[in-house]
Formats: sequence, C-alpha cells, structure tokens
Amino acid sequence: MKIAIVGAGAMGCLYGSRLSSTDHEIWLLDIMEEHINTIQRKGLTVVEKNKDGIDEIKLYKHLKATTKPEEIGQVDLAIIFVKSTITNLAVSSNKAIFGPNTLILTLQNGLGNVEAISQICGLANIIAGTTAHGASMIQSGEIRHSGIGKTVIGELSGKSTERILSISDLFNGAELETEVSNNVIGLIWDKLLVNVGINALTAITGLKNGKLIENPEIEELLELSVAEAQKVAQAKGISLNFNNPIEHTKQVCKATAENNSSMLQDVLNRRKTEIEQINGAIVREGLLLNVDTPVNLVLKNLVKAKEADYEKLQQST
Repeated sequence: MKIAIVGAGAMGCLYGSRLSSTDHEIWLLDIMEEHINTIQRKGLTVVEKNKDGIDEIKLYKHLKATTKPEEIGQVDLAIIFVKSTITNLAVSSNKAIFGPNTLILTLQNGLGNVEAISQICGLANIIAGTTAHGASMIQSGEIRHSGIGKTVIGELSGKSTERILSISDLFNGAELETEVSNNVIGLIWDKLLVNVGINALTAITGLKNGKLIENPEIEELLELSVAEAQKVAQAKGISLNFNNPIEHTKQVCKATAENNSSMLQDVLNRRKTEIEQINGAIVREGLLLNVDTPVNLVLKNLVKAKEADYEKLQQST
C-alpha cells in the first residue's frame, strides 16, 4: 500500500514515523522545504520519553519526503494532518495523489474538514477520526512525541466496513493504538470539546496543558467553555461518547500535561491558529441554535486579538 501523509508537521511526522515500521510505502508531503530537505538528508528524529521518563532519541531514515505531489503519484491512503484553516487548499493543491480509489482519512482538529475535503474529492472515500497523541516541532527534521493516546476512526455512515477495519489493523500494527467507532461525528465533537477547553486557554496564558487545571480561575474557564460546547452539541442532536466532557477534558490535560497545545505552538511561532474552527465554531453553531456561548466568544476574540497583534508586527518588519 502507498500512503501519503499530507501535512508533515509534528503529528504528521509522528504517524509517518510509526507507519514506516510497516512494509508499506510511506510518504511525507509538505510545503516546508527546509523541514522536508532535512528529512531527505538525515532522516526524521523523534524524541520521546521511555518507560523510565528519560528522553530517548529515535532516527527514522527510511521515510520518503517531498514537497511535490507529482513525485508521489496516486496513493491508496491519504492521511490529512494539515491545519483545518488550509484543508481546502492542501487538498486542491495536491490533487496528483488522489485517485478514484484513494481512501482519505482526516485526523484533524476542529469542524468542517470533512466538508472541505468532500468539495474536491466527494464523500464516498472519506473516513474520519481523532487522535489523543500529542507532538510538537523541535526544529526542522525533529519532533517531540509528548503525549500518548488512542486513535479512533470510523466511517461517516457508522458502518463497520472492511476498509475501516483494514486501516485499524494497519495502525495497530504500527504501534498506534486504534479503535473503530460507529459514531464518528460524535467522535469529532468529543475531540472538539477537548480542544475548546484546552487550546484557546493555553494560547492565551502560555501554559502547558497540565497547568490549566492547577489554577482555579483558569480551570473554571475550561469548565464553562466546555459546558457551553456541550449545550451546543446537545441542541444540534450530536451523540457524544463521554457522559462528562468536562471531566474528560481534564483527564486529557493530565495525560498530556507537558504538552504545548497546537494552538499555543501556533501563537509562539506567530502563525494563524485554528481558533475559528474550534471555539469560533461553537460560537457560530450556538448562534444558529439560539444557544448562548459568551465564554467561547471571549476566548475566540482574545486569540484573534493575539493573531492580529503579531500579524501587524510581521507586516511592519
């Protein structure tokens, strides 16, 4: 099987490194030339703690990496790991890897990714899922695996198909613990609620995930933002997989305590965040459903203000 990972950031590289241990042909595809060139020359370096809590460095030399989709050609499986802000662009600009039988798996954060992909490739070959792993970029060609968790995937129809079971087996064989769900839409919302509670608060405060629940005032904001999102999900008729999303979000904070969230990483690197696809999505859905979301509106606006501030600085330099 030929597999392309579209978006070779920290998470894309993490999955690529694990999948490279299988007998399949794995490609990393990204526009970051320096990062891709480093992987081509030296391989991909992954730093992660061993069972004793000591950093262990692993080098993956057999990963193929490119900035040119034509070099890869049509693949059997495309795993989408780009920021949800550029899903449409990433798929449309990499059409060379998508064939009529290419299975497309989105493991992205936020809402709207399935819809964006389907506008270009149709719905029939799209499957979706979430990951509880945490990873961050250290430098070009080097990432840190900072949190371990399950991958859960499913068909949009909720059916248990041969192809979804095959992908699950592939991931489990690559030491990516994976389950199949018959409620993938609920799954996406489960992850959305976790991101609602963690990402904006870390981006605003600069704190690691675990620190959010060590401060009572910040913990209260986490609780309120997730509670609003839960009300929106209920009004929309979404069947969540967790009876207590607030407690689940706190458990994720603990499990990824040393992780800088993806949104905090974006702010630290002065990049556009996914705030509109996370807290902003809750605000928009709330307006449509007449559900008040004042905390999520404040969090969204604060992150947008941060973005605007560093965008002005970039324009002036």
